[in-house]
Amino acid sequence: EMLRSLVGSEMCIRDSQAMLADASRLSRQLAGNHLMWANAFASPDPRAAAEQASVWYTAYPLSLIGARRQSFLGVLGDEALWEAFSTIGIDAVHTGPVKLAGGITGWDHTPSVDGHFDRISMGIDSLFGTEEEFRAMCENAASHDGTVIDDIVPGHTGKGADFRLAELNYGDYPGVYHMVDIPEEAWHLLPDVPEGKDSVNLDPASERALADAGYIIGELQRVIFYEPGVKETNWSVTRPIHDCEGIERRWVYLHYFKDGQPSINWLDPTFAGMRLVMGDALHSLLDLGSGGLRLDANGFLGVEKSIVLSPAWSEGHPLSQAANQLIGSMVRKVGGFTFQELNLSIDDIAATGAVGPDLSYDFITRPAYQFALATQDTEFLRLTLREAMRLGIDQASLVHALQNHDELTYELVHFTARHRDDEYEFGGEMYTGLELADHVRATMREKLTGEAAPYNRVFTTNGIACTTASLITASLGIRDLDAIEDPDVERIQAAHLLLAAYNAWQPGVFALSGWDLVGALPVDIDDVKQLVKDGDTRWIERGAYDLMDLAPDAVKSSSGMPRARVLYGSLPQQLDDPQSFASKLSKILHVRKRFALATASLVDVPEVPHKALLALVNRLSDGHTQITLLNFSEEKLSGYIRSDEIPAGRVVDLSTRRRIAEVDDLGGFSATVQPFGAVALIVREQTPKEQ
Repeated sequence: EMLRSLVGSEMCIRDSQAMLADASRLSRQLAGNHLMWANAFASPDPRAAAEQASVWYTAYPLSLIGARRQSFLGVLGDEALWEAFSTIGIDAVHTGPVKLAGGITGWDHTPSVDGHFDRISMGIDSLFGTEEEFRAMCENAASHDGTVIDDIVPGHTGKGADFRLAELNYGDYPGVYHMVDIPEEAWHLLPDVPEGKDSVNLDPASERALADAGYIIGELQRVIFYEPGVKETNWSVTRPIHDCEGIERRWVYLHYFKDGQPSINWLDPTFAGMRLVMGDALHSLLDLGSGGLRLDANGFLGVEKSIVLSPAWSEGHPLSQAANQLIGSMVRKVGGFTFQELNLSIDDIAATGAVGPDLSYDFITRPAYQFALATQDTEFLRLTLREAMRLGIDQASLVHALQNHDELTYELVHFTARHRDDEYEFGGEMYTGLELADHVRATMREKLTGEAAPYNRVFTTNGIACTTASLITASLGIRDLDAIEDPDVERIQAAHLLLAAYNAWQPGVFALSGWDLVGALPVDIDDVKQLVKDGDTRWIERGAYDLMDLAPDAVKSSSGMPRARVLYGSLPQQLDDPQSFASKLSKILHVRKRFALATASLVDVPEVPHKALLALVNRLSDGHTQITLLNFSEEKLSGYIRSDEIPAGRVVDLSTRRRIAEVDDLGGFSATVQPFGAVALIVREQTPKEQ
């Protein structure tokens, strides 16, 4: 009875902290409100999302330096920052996850295990600011015709109150997760949990034994963040726990990502997981004032046991599409938009994007344009763009990005999973999809890490930890970052602007980070040795930076991230210099906005006369044909560009408004592109009188 009394008290406290309880209260307030029927919601609308917010600054809370005692949200809501963003052409801020994350052990809060993507509350983490500061940021953004984009994580939570109540078998909480109560007679199949830990990852033998006994669905299609001895499967088991009735239980739970990120069950009879996620989304949009939401880990919302001796079906599952349809529809229903970071095959991205989120992160061409810079050869980029067009990807539905908080992702899932046995021509030879991906990855590792660039690091099997600037330095053959001088900075900036133009002068959203804006280099791995000790090398790319010169003497952010060396300087410094990265970027973005490139359609990726050239032919919403030419080499290149999609007319440079050529009868013209140059052109078609 004493045990029940203690557990009962704990449950009451935990329930007051839980996201599911908050979601229930919020949903009841909104039920029956006429505002819930004010907007169309059935179908994704990428162009409407891009018109609302076309150029995004993607923040990372742990790395932004502010003035003394100024919070992260205080910095992002600052009037001077939004004035600078407006000058550059940035009209949205993606905050990154700022709600309380991590876990609860006993009565103590434990820190996040994955950069605050292991959310445990709808409340703002005091590390980043307050709800009042978040609302003020949204108001300031709106006054500059801008938007704030927040995050929800429909795939998992942290080990907070919701998970602890699930362990106690209380109410609907076990239904939030993929948790299986293993009967005591089967405990011999479970590993012991080491002293001081609340769970342990199952090894493959234990996973198979539990699957063979019918308790879990067993092996999934892949193990994300695989690391021997740390994460060998997607399942973990708890220590023995006395539940709310005093019964001792051991739970096995699914986690696609880390042990501290238990996966949410989207098809439990209680629908508790769905209620939790929807409540979190509505809180961000209607209570805090966000205009859009990133859906993190939203491609892993359905799992199903295979009927044959093969891994369980866990990627591209119809339940994921259905869940994303519900999330996207709910957000559109209240006037917002969503985007997904879904690193799956092009087919799966197209299928999910057809019913769920309005926009998808460009995992399709991001590694391909980085490969193009590293090799000064755009063939793989052209192949990838054409493959996306063939499979029905609308480039306007993609978020084309430079650096974010994650690694340079080169898993190339499209070529290693569903299309691993398909054949592709590359470099005059035939490759299977898997062989092509292996070739690309091996080339990138050779050119961008190791002896060639010791400042960049491989991150597990996912990719390479680096900044955009250090990707460029490696591509330029710069081995020692300390030896960089002014002429090197000019070369780095030119290549950086080339990558910005690639992402900005095509349909879709363009996103860049603070690391891009200031030209940040990786921090020394010894400066983040505590953070990388478990193998997460991405911390070297997350150095702190000061956008507005708020704390020029600070050596680290308020969160403790060491300050990175930057090549371009703060935004006030750059905007006073017409030759700076930010000033030249503003000209690229001015062209993008003036001619509405974000809402255009990519209609052709033609052949090019030099391997370092790339040509994109876009159709603008007014019917005009726009052409983007990019030179991924340090040599001036001239050549003939031809496409069946190019009509007869005058070819005009959108930046200078000068005519540079006439389209001939074959649909072609000659052009010259400077080293690391980018040219945006438009075809002014001839009138019948002119013809």
